[in-house]
Amino acid sequence: MRLRSLLTIPDLQLELVTGEDQLDRFVRWVVTTDLPDPTRYLSGGELVLTGLQWRNEPADSDKFVAALSRAGAAALAAGDALYGGVPDDVVEACRRHGVPLFRVPEDIAFATVTENINRVLSTGRAADLSAVLDRHRQLVSGGGLGSVLELIERNLGMRCWVVSSTGRVVAGPSTLPAEVTAAFLDARRLPHLLTDPEQPSKRLSLFAVDEHSTARAADWFLVFDGDWKDWPEERRALAGELAAVVSLEKVRQDDRQSAEGRLAQELIQLIVSDAKPAEILSRLEVTGLGAAESYIAVAAEADTLHPGELRTLLREILFGRRPAAGVVEEEAIALIPAGTDGTVIDEIRGAVAALAPGLRGSRISVGVSGVVDGEGLRGAVEEARYARRMAAARPQPASVVGHDELATHMLLLASVPDEVRRMFRLRLLDPLTNYDQDNRADLVHTLETFLQVSGSWTKCAELLHVHVNTLRYRIQRIEELTSRDLSRLEDRVDFFLALALR
Repeated sequence: MRLRSLLTIPDLQLELVTGEDQLDRFVRWVVTTDLPDPTRYLSGGELVLTGLQWRNEPADSDKFVAALSRAGAAALAAGDALYGGVPDDVVEACRRHGVPLFRVPEDIAFATVTENINRVLSTGRAADLSAVLDRHRQLVSGGGLGSVLELIERNLGMRCWVVSSTGRVVAGPSTLPAEVTAAFLDARRLPHLLTDPEQPSKRLSLFAVDEHSTARAADWFLVFDGDWKDWPEERRALAGELAAVVSLEKVRQDDRQSAEGRLAQELIQLIVSDAKPAEILSRLEVTGLGAAESYIAVAAEADTLHPGELRTLLREILFGRRPAAGVVEEEAIALIPAGTDGTVIDEIRGAVAALAPGLRGSRISVGVSGVVDGEGLRGAVEEARYARRMAAARPQPASVVGHDELATHMLLLASVPDEVRRMFRLRLLDPLTNYDQDNRADLVHTLETFLQVSGSWTKCAELLHVHVNTLRYRIQRIEELTSRDLSRLEDRVDFFLALALR
C-alpha cells in the first residue's frame, strides 16, 4: 500500500507532518522500535513506529533518521506520549533526509496502528494490482517467487524474471542472455531499456530490487518483457510492488539469521582465532558443509560494500558449492567442499570479472586457497587471505589470485597441521606480544620491519622514525626475550615464518 493510504484509515488518526511529495512510496510492513540504530532489523519499505525513547538530546534525531534513510525505510511515525508532540529536531531531521513523518496521537496504541495496516496489506481491493501482490506475499514463503511471477504472467500477460548480480536466474520462465546482467551492472540509471540481442525487435526493461539501499553489485534485479516507458501508471506501480516482494524473498534467503548461517560465522571466527583443531572440526560437522574429505577457502574484500553485502555477494559467487561463510575484520571468508571437477577458480574468476561493471569505481579482491583436509582449515584460510591481499595490490578493479600464484613459503605453511603452526607461532611471538602489551612497546612491529629491510639498521631506523641506538636496544630486547640471535639466518627465517602465520 502507498503512504497516502495511511491517511484514509479512520481508526489511526495519523497526521502527516512532513513529506507531502513522497506519499506515493510503498509500505511493505510495520516495525516498532526505540533502538538508537535499528538498521540491522530493516530491509527497506518499512513504516517505522517509535515512541522516541532513543532521543536523549536533539543531536540524536539526525542520527536516528539518517539510519532510517540509509536502510530505505518508507516513513517514520512518532508517538505523542513522551513529549506531547513531535520535537522540532525530529521534524527537521526528517526533512533533511527525505523521510516522510507521521504523528501518532497519544490515545492510539502502536498495536492498533500495526493491526490496521497489516489488515490492509493482506486484504486490499482485488482491482488494485498492488493489493493483488500484497495478498500474495505469502506465496514467497510458500510457493516461492515463481508463483508470484506466474500470477503476473497469467493475469497481465507480462513475462518477468528475477536475476542475481552474477546472472543466476532466481525465478522466471527460462534462462536469459548474459547481456542482460552486464546491462544491469553497467547501466547509468535504472530502469534501463535493453534490446534483446536474440530478438532485435524485442525490448526488455530492467529494474533494481533495492536500488537505494543495496550496492548494485550485491543486488538482484527484475527483467520485464516490453518497454517500461509505454506502460500505464498501474503497471509501473506493479513493478515497484514486485520489487518489494522480491526484496522480502532476498532477505528470507539470506542465511545470516538462520541457525546454519550463525554456525558458519562462528566456524570462520574459530578458524582465524587460536581455537584448537579439534574444536574447529567438531564445529565443521554442524555447519551444513557435510563430511567432505577436502575443502577450499575463499577470501574476498570490496572497498564500498558493507560486510553483510560482501558476505551475500561471496555466497552468490559460490552458489551451488554449499559455502559456509562469515565475516572477519571487513573480509568475507567462505569454505566450500573441494569437489573433483577442479573448476572452482575458473568459476570465481568468471563471476568476479562479470561483476566489475557494477562496482562503480570501487575494487573487489578475491583469494582462493589450495585443497586441504579438515585439519588444514586454518592454513587454507590464511592462504586465501594472503592471496586476497596479493589480489588487492594489483591495478585491476576486480582481481582473483589462486594458491598457485603464491610465494612458496605460503604454500609450505599451508601444508603444516594447524596445531604445529599454532605452537610454532606462539613459542616465537608470544613473549614479544606480551611484552608489548605490558609495556606499550613496539617489538613485534620492529621485528617485522627489521626483517622486511633484510636487517639494514639504517633503513629500519628510518622507517620506524627512531635513532639507530634505539633500534639496537629493541633488537637486543627481542633476542633476550626469545633466546634467538637475529644475526643468524636460521633465526631470521623462523621469525619471518612466525610473522607470516599471524
